[in-house]
Amino acid sequence: MFSGSIVAIITPFKNGQVDEEAFRELIEFQIENGTSAIVPCGTTGESATLSMEEHNRVIEIAIEAVRKRVPVIAGTGGNSTAEACELTLHAKKAGADATLQVVPYYNKPTQEGMYQHFSTIAREAPLPQVLYNIPGRTGVNMSPETVARLAELSEVVAIKEASGNLGQMADVVSLAGDKITLLSGDDNLTLPVLAIGGKGVISVIANAVPRESANLVKAWMEGRPDEARRIFYELLPFCHAMFYETNPIPVKTTLALMGKIQEEFRLPMCSMGKANRDKLIGVIRKYGLTS
Repeated sequence: MFSGSIVAIITPFKNGQVDEEAFRELIEFQIENGTSAIVPCGTTGESATLSMEEHNRVIEIAIEAVRKRVPVIAGTGGNSTAEACELTLHAKKAGADATLQVVPYYNKPTQEGMYQHFSTIAREAPLPQVLYNIPGRTGVNMSPETVARLAELSEVVAIKEASGNLGQMADVVSLAGDKITLLSGDDNLTLPVLAIGGKGVISVIANAVPRESANLVKAWMEGRPDEARRIFYELLPFCHAMFYETNPIPVKTTLALMGKIQEEFRLPMCSMGKANRDKLIGVIRKYGLTS
C-alpha cells in the first residue's frame, strides 16, 4: 500500500507555537520533489512534546496542505492505548489515509500486550496502520512473530522497522511479506532493506534532500541497482550527520540553515552543541544545502 521515500516530517516552531505557514511550505517542498507520502507527528515531528490540541492541528494542516496529492500517514501512536485510539479517531475524521502506530514506550508491554494494543486500535479506530518498531526509543522490541500475527488484521498494512536488525527484518518478510509491507526506519539502511524485500523508507534525510531520497528508492524499484547503490553511498555521510545528536535536532538545524524554518526546538530538545554544529555545517555544505 505504501512505498517509495516517505518523509517523517519535522514540526516547525516559531515563538513557541507551531509555525503553520512554514509547515505548509515544507509540505509543498516535499511533494514538488517526489516524496511518496507525508508522516506528520512522528518521532521526527517531536510528537512527544505536542499537546493533544497541537497534535491534532498538525495532522489537520498536513491533510489540508496535501490535498490528496500523496497519502498522509498520521502519527497517532502512544503508550496509552486509549489515547492512541482517540488520536486515531481524530485523524480518521480529518481525512488521514493511514496512521503510524509506535510500539508503546516506557511501560514495556509484552508481545501479547503489543498485539492487544494494536488490535484494539484496529477495532476501535479502523484505519490502515503502519506499525513502528523502534526499540532504541521504546525499550522493547516487537518480534517478527508478533508482526506476522498482526499482519492477519486487514488494518495492518506496513511496518516501519527501526530496530537496525536486518536479520529480524528478513524474518518479517519471510513470515508475512505477502501481507505486510516492510519500510526502512533508518536512512543508513534503506538500500539493504530494499535488497531483502522492503518497499521504501520513512525518512529523516528526506526533510532536507527529498529528491535524492526519492531517486534512491525509485532507482532500485525500477531495476537500476547500480544507480541506487551510487545514490545510497553519496547520501551516507549525510545520513550519519543527521544523527550527530538526537533526532530531530540535526535535521531541524539543517532546515534552519537552508532558510526553511526558524531554528527552534521544544524542550527537552535543544540547540546543537557548537562542535557538532560545526561538523554538521561542514557536511551540508558539501551537499550544497548552505553557503
